[in-house]
Amino acid sequence: MVKIDNVSKPINITNLIKRNKIEQQKDKLLKIPKGFNNNVYWNIAHTVITQQILIYKFSGLQMRVPDNLVDKFMKGTVPDGTASDEEMMMIADFLISTAEWLIEDYNTELFKTFKEYTTSARVTLKNVDDAIAFNLF
Repeated sequence: MVKIDNVSKPINITNLIKRNKIEQQKDKLLKIPKGFNNNVYWNIAHTVITQQILIYKFSGLQMRVPDNLVDKFMKGTVPDGTASDEEMMMIADFLISTAEWLIEDYNTELFKTFKEYTTSARVTLKNVDDAIAFNLF
């Protein structure tokens, strides 16, 4: 296992969204562009949920995001065109916190087991290191 410690800090999306007043950006984030099946907000939320599923769930650990968000943004879902300001702020917070939790949990060797999984891209993940690498893909 390789220690993760030299990771650049991401932009604080929460502050960015707050600063730009989420109400003003909400329509843009929820709009599905012509020719596409999803929107920017769904893609952001999907990245958060996918990280939790690939790394925590398949390691047999409790995911740190609510089940209702998993159900709404996991693979196979599509945007329903709705999002409360509270939900959007929660996703923005998770975008940062889930990355920080992963670093902490990985470095404390929390991930002991892993259920092998073949992705829709036909990549077989055999351990947590594979899942982390694939999640960054």
